[in-house]
Amino acid sequence: MLEARTITRTFGPVTALDNVSWSLRPSEVHGLVGENGAGKSTLLKILSGIYQPSSGSLALDGKEISLPTPESARNVGIAVVHQELNLIRDLNVSENIALGMEPTRGPMIDRGSQEARARDALKRVGSSIDPNQPVSELSLAQQQMVEIARALSQNAQFLILDEPTAVLSAPEVEQLMAVVENLRADGVGVAYVSHHLHEVEHLADRVTVLRDGRHVAEFERGTATPSAMANAMVGRELSEMYPTLPPAPTGDAVLTAREIRGRGLFCPLLHVRPGEVVGIAGLVGSGRSELLETLAGFRAASGQVRIGDRIIPGIPSERIAAGVALVHEDRKGTGLHLERPISENAVMARWSAYANPVIQKDKVVECAKSWRERLGIRLGTVNDPVNTLSGGNQQKVSLAKWLETKPKVLLLDEPTRGVDIGARGEIYRLMNELAREGLAVIVVSSELQELLGLCHRIHVMRKGEIVGELNREEMSEEAIMRLAAGVEVA
Repeated sequence: MLEARTITRTFGPVTALDNVSWSLRPSEVHGLVGENGAGKSTLLKILSGIYQPSSGSLALDGKEISLPTPESARNVGIAVVHQELNLIRDLNVSENIALGMEPTRGPMIDRGSQEARARDALKRVGSSIDPNQPVSELSLAQQQMVEIARALSQNAQFLILDEPTAVLSAPEVEQLMAVVENLRADGVGVAYVSHHLHEVEHLADRVTVLRDGRHVAEFERGTATPSAMANAMVGRELSEMYPTLPPAPTGDAVLTAREIRGRGLFCPLLHVRPGEVVGIAGLVGSGRSELLETLAGFRAASGQVRIGDRIIPGIPSERIAAGVALVHEDRKGTGLHLERPISENAVMARWSAYANPVIQKDKVVECAKSWRERLGIRLGTVNDPVNTLSGGNQQKVSLAKWLETKPKVLLLDEPTRGVDIGARGEIYRLMNELAREGLAVIVVSSELQELLGLCHRIHVMRKGEIVGELNREEMSEEAIMRLAAGVEVA
């Protein structure tokens, strides 16, 4: 059994973990949940040898151990698959699996043994990926399987999965969950860290909840319901996750897209009215994100996009000036400048030139503080780098960045991906508030419950094309999935 015993970890005046005890048994799936900033990542880094505890200790099978480096953690059978995948795209699958542990024959790498080892590891996770295939050709789900295979090839007895389904489609999630159940049956202890509480409920034998760096609850299988976990995570009852929708507006559309044709994309008609929330559903690869990028002018396409009664050219600056704002799903890659101050990020879409930063600095900080108050962004100071914030607070900064442009239409691509349950509720309430103020919102989400809870109407995409529209009375998970998968109603 792997144990963390009364672990405390401080960073200067900040206590990230406060007297936390936690354990993982062989043949067990132990869920670890908590809001962003609850201490999960700090605990994982201590278990994997990246951080050292300020006080407390680690133990393996009852004996105290020290893990001064990640290599020392691997040597005792602890492996971590991080949310941000760490594969080398220019190498093939077998080279990635063997990286740092290459079998040799004399002075040369034994390619045959390397490939055979990779095949064995991939077979263990139920994958038929060719070991000689370049990683750059793999889907995200396949890369995830290669990461797990690499961990198991190190003879891992304890496997830590950090948000393993954050970028996976529903079928890929089911495949991963089957792999986890097989690993448990093989005797591997699995720590499963996820914001998707229904996955934790399904898989976990035990669930530990962290809040503000403290161990606040532990549930056994059967009692770890999503509502019980969510309530423990935020320290209060979450009776209503989704706020009441404002009445569906009936006025003229603020945005109308007709006969949009782009590379692998076709949208015959899409419109959204002021105060309306329209959802875009579909399986991964159905073209949802591409549609939003096209509406925002970032992808070339034929057809016509009108804002009010004006046809707006398909150029980002023209669409922004006309009132279209896109909050991209990849906030770290394209949505924010992580090393720059929060204040600059929060107003960057409107004041991107910074032609005279000496003159504008006070105004920039003033605007950022205003958004801090309105959106409830939890931070130290507005001059801190944005990468010091939790995922939920980074998403709020990304929203502030575009709301500062005073848009008429807000395009949201996976607005709660990687965001904890408490911050999700805050983002949902903000969307509801913006709609009540008359903003038109189009939202893409892989979570059907999210779309059902937030939207007046839902368009469903399949293979790059809008194939159906559902109003409130017609909406259901089954109806969406039938359209998304092309299944005829019997």
